[in-house]
Amino acid sequence: MPTVNNSKVPVPTLERLATYLRYLLDLEHDNVETISSAEVEKQTGINAAQFRKDLSYFGEFGKPGVGYNVIDLQNSISRILKIDQEQRILLIGAGNLGSALAGYPGLREHKFNLVAVFDNNYAKIGRKMWDHEILDFARVHEINAQLKARIAILAVPRNAAQSVTEELIRAGVHAILNFAPTILRVPPHVVVRNVSFVQELAVLSYHLSTEHPENSPSEAMED
Repeated sequence: MPTVNNSKVPVPTLERLATYLRYLLDLEHDNVETISSAEVEKQTGINAAQFRKDLSYFGEFGKPGVGYNVIDLQNSISRILKIDQEQRILLIGAGNLGSALAGYPGLREHKFNLVAVFDNNYAKIGRKMWDHEILDFARVHEINAQLKARIAILAVPRNAAQSVTEELIRAGVHAILNFAPTILRVPPHVVVRNVSFVQELAVLSYHLSTEHPENSPSEAMED
């Protein structure tokens, strides 16, 4: 596989690669050996030409007239996304959302290893969350010096998110999945992905109103 300048790969392409990987895992579970780009389009909704273009950033895949071997393509995408090896993760925030994230079985399936859970609430520190003891966030530097995790999931209140982020960066974290409803300020070498349930629901609401105006709440109430 040729060397790729990751900075030139569009973020939407990386997002679609993750979608392809999820689809390929499902195919493996169903004992499917090969697929075509047309089948990818049918099952994922992503245009076949776009699928081929996404893969072209990283080399040549598949065989004309045969298609793509499911296991081979799955392994290639895993290597591209650097999840063919363990990626250690810290979880900050042991509330309801943190608990749901800690218990999500898909993390291990993709070699994301949650190695520590932190909080600053003394009522929670020392208690168990799933298989993890909740640790004092004040010890994040000391503990991550041993764990060497570079990814963190942020599930903390908005007013704490920025200060927590700064401590995580000082502790060696270079990538953050942010569930806090705020925009984080980080140096150029740190990557942040923001997850907003409200934002996603707002987009869905917009599509409902534009694609199916007959189903708008105001009209439904007039019936």
